[in-house]
Amino acid sequence: MSSSSYDKKQEDPVVMGIPYAANYQAPVPQQQQHQQYYVGHNPYQAGMIPPNAIYHDPKGIPLQQTIFRDTPAPFSCVYCGNTGLTTLKSKPSLAAVVGCMMPFGLGICFLCPSMDCLWHKYHYCPSCNEKVADFEKSDPCIVMDPPQWSEESFAVPL
Repeated sequence: MSSSSYDKKQEDPVVMGIPYAANYQAPVPQQQQHQQYYVGHNPYQAGMIPPNAIYHDPKGIPLQQTIFRDTPAPFSCVYCGNTGLTTLKSKPSLAAVVGCMMPFGLGICFLCPSMDCLWHKYHYCPSCNEKVADFEKSDPCIVMDPPQWSEESFAVPL
């Protein structure tokens, strides 16, 4: 090996560092820790009703969450700030169409406005008329489950 090639290798910068395991995870800075959110299964959306549920006008009671379903829901409007019960508008769903095709022998058609238990429900603020939530019935098999035809809306107080 010539001395000129040996001198070049000596001049290369020396890299220094601390070895770490391949599964090492750097600590998250304190500022980023506050931006993480836990997203888990919501038992209220799945059908569980808490013992402190509110079904009427909240009248100033701070609400943690409102579950919008088939009936007018207690809520606090994000648009105008008023509290109260939503007004509903309905549209036929796939479940209602399937219900009309099934032979009940009674001639009941779920497409009739008086039988809107299987229809999609759209919740509106009665003060500012803004749409605040949708409750859509997307499962046509709900026709075979009468207890699920009409689900009551509620709110969970803080």
